[in-house]
This record gives sequence, C-alpha cells and structure tokens, in this order.
Amino acid sequence: MISSLEILRQNKVMPHPRRLVLASTSSYRKALLERLRLPFDVASPLVDERALGGEAPIDTALRLAMLKAQSVRAQHRDALIIGSDQVAISAGRVLGKPGDHATAARQLRSLSGQSADFHTALALLDAASGNLQSEVVPCRVHFRRFDDARIDRYLAKEKPFDCAGSAKAEGLGIALIERIETPDPTALIGLPLIALSAMLERAGLPVI
Repeated sequence: MISSLEILRQNKVMPHPRRLVLASTSSYRKALLERLRLPFDVASPLVDERALGGEAPIDTALRLAMLKAQSVRAQHRDALIIGSDQVAISAGRVLGKPGDHATAARQLRSLSGQSADFHTALALLDAASGNLQSEVVPCRVHFRRFDDARIDRYLAKEKPFDCAGSAKAEGLGIALIERIETPDPTALIGLPLIALSAMLERAGLPVI
C-alpha cells in the first residue's frame, strides 16, 4: 500500500537546493562559511587585486568582491557564487598583509593607540540569472597602546603574517584591541555572515 506521503512525492517535483560556491581560497573565509552549515564548493578566482589609480579603498573592496564572483561564473553556471574582499586603512594608508615578523611589527607600532577601518565587501552572484547582490560592511578597530616588547611577544605566539593589520581579533590579537565598532563582527575576519545570510535568503537559499 502506497502512503499518502509517497503519493505526494510521486506527483510533486521537489526543488533542488541551489549549489553554493565560495570564490576564495582563504582558509578564514572557508571556516566562516562553514558556520552556516550549508554544503559548498570552493573555487579559485582569477582577479588582479591591485587597486586602480585614484580608487577609494571602499570602492576597491566592492569592485574586487564582484569580480571574484564573476571570474568563476563560467565554471559554475547553475550556482550561487560568493565573492568577498577586504581593504583596511589607517591614517590614510592601506594596511596590507605583512608577510613577515619585521613588517608586522612596524604595522603594529603604527597602530598602537590608533584606529583602523576595515572595509569588507560581499557579493552574491546568481550565475543562472546574472542577478548580483552586493554590500560593504564597515568595521572600525580601536587599538590599545602597546610597546615593542608586547608586540614581539604577540607576534612570536600567533604569527599573524597573513592578516591585514597584523592582529587576529578571533585569536590572541584581541588582547591588543580596545574596542570594535561594526554591525557584523564576522566582517572583520573576512566574510560578513549576517549580510550573507540575508542575501542567501533573498536568492532562495535560506540558511535555516
């Protein structure tokens, strides 16, 4: 005997969930996206990440987030594609990833007692329809005052050489920070999950 549920299943086409692709090889963004507990693939975007002449940092972040999503569209025509980029500035200077201890120490010395603005841009591209949602989530970080000895102790313990600003707020670097002003704390780490959850909902892929 066929159950009523089985009859419904036979007569109704069940919608397939949308494929989700993260256009980033960042381990930080991957770990953040995993918090939403949605299956996703990772693709490497092919984008020149240099800023354009005269381009404002916030515009650089937004342009690159959208370009990253667009750059993998041809390989993922049926997917929702996430692109993200972050540009950090302090006192009018862009804060890049330090790469080594000496550069990180110089960066942290310049940030002691100062603030930095992290512009994290997010783009969600519906590859099938071409619809593109985008947003820039601001974050201002106010740093405590710290001396060279504290800087060296921190860098020896955490080695945040792949992190713009040279302090990991999700790790030991939080001890160097006085306060953080942002509507979305995950934006500072690199992928604003509050904004992304809303975008996914609008695109037909609710997180919950």
